[in-house]
Amino acid sequence: MPVVITNIARADRTATDALAEYGVATVHEAQGRTGLMASRLRPIYRGPAISGTAVTVNVPPGDNWMIHVAAEQCQPGDVLVVSPYTRSESGYFGDLLGTLMQQRGVRGLIIDAGCRDVDDLEKMGFPVWSRAIHAHGTVKETIGEVNIPITCGEVVVNPGDAIVADNDGVVVVPRTTVTETLDKSAARVAREEGIRKRYAAGELGLDMNNFRPRLAEKGLVYVDQATFDAKKS
Repeated sequence: MPVVITNIARADRTATDALAEYGVATVHEAQGRTGLMASRLRPIYRGPAISGTAVTVNVPPGDNWMIHVAAEQCQPGDVLVVSPYTRSESGYFGDLLGTLMQQRGVRGLIIDAGCRDVDDLEKMGFPVWSRAIHAHGTVKETIGEVNIPITCGEVVVNPGDAIVADNDGVVVVPRTTVTETLDKSAARVAREEGIRKRYAAGELGLDMNNFRPRLAEKGLVYVDQATFDAKKS
């Protein structure tokens, strides 16, 4: 039976909001290189990072009816995550739905399908990460489901999970581990700042990480070009 789940539990708002500061790459690494959506999910325009809590929508191919249904379930700070039952690149979402979602306080859309009206969406400042940009229209005939676990970009997204999206892509953080992931992200950034300073001072990663013995164990050999050329002749 198709269902709309209401009053979903959402990830901690303060921690979720703070994740945007660290970005997709850091959050992905901080949680053990998990949660990263497929590279086909790309921003329709370059912009700042966002983070928010997932409202999930499972839609039929070529039919955007359930996005209208999902709007009622959205709260300020949410990110809409949409995936079709089967592959579809139709333009499910455009500036009209962008206006509706913006009024609801939705921070952005992640859709494993098509989006259109991208110039208008950029002008109004509503970010979208989509599988495709395609003007092909949709209908409103078949129902799907809202706020159930879905797969988007080959990653399982549960309603209320944290979503982080930027110009590098999209990552999902499980609702119950958001605070832990935030702490790990902050620690990773602090560690990387130390590394950055050492690189800027001229230190090589080969020496800083003691890579040379390991490379030698793998069989890497350094040969002067004159010696190399002599061996070839």
